[in-house]
Amino acid sequence: MRSFLFLSCVAVLYCILFIFVPDEALIALKGSMAIFLRIGIPLSLVFFLIFALNFFLKPSHLTNLLGKDSGVKGVLVSTLAGIISVGPIYAWYPLLKELKARGAKNSLIAIFLNNRAVKPVLLPIMISYFGWVYVIIFTLSTILGSLVCGFLVGLATGERLHSTTEGSM
Repeated sequence: MRSFLFLSCVAVLYCILFIFVPDEALIALKGSMAIFLRIGIPLSLVFFLIFALNFFLKPSHLTNLLGKDSGVKGVLVSTLAGIISVGPIYAWYPLLKELKARGAKNSLIAIFLNNRAVKPVLLPIMISYFGWVYVIIFTLSTILGSLVCGFLVGLATGERLHSTTEGSM
């Protein structure tokens, strides 16, 4: 019910504005509709992709993919998981603690947390305000920065760069 509170407040405000200043309210409503139509389709696509990925990707899969021997695959998974994750960050802490207890690498958890800054839902809005070039450079810089941060966290916490499961020669 709380999710409709904002929508209800906006609708009430528009009704009040239509009573007192109908011309300005109509201009505002047309502007809102133009923005909604411009970003509605890309936004719907992004929501569908996030829903599908969250539906099919279970926490147990993440544990297997983020372990000590995950290598490049673990980096890619933690990057993508961070990007598609939704909700408040504090809601993810218990899951991340559980993943760490099951053997997830600190560096991969850091990459995940940093990539939460990339929000696919906001990309269409960012593109409409700043343009494609800016958004691509900004997003790639954020992802690259997450990899550097993950590497530094791994070094600081004593993680080995390469697995040595094959034994020494």
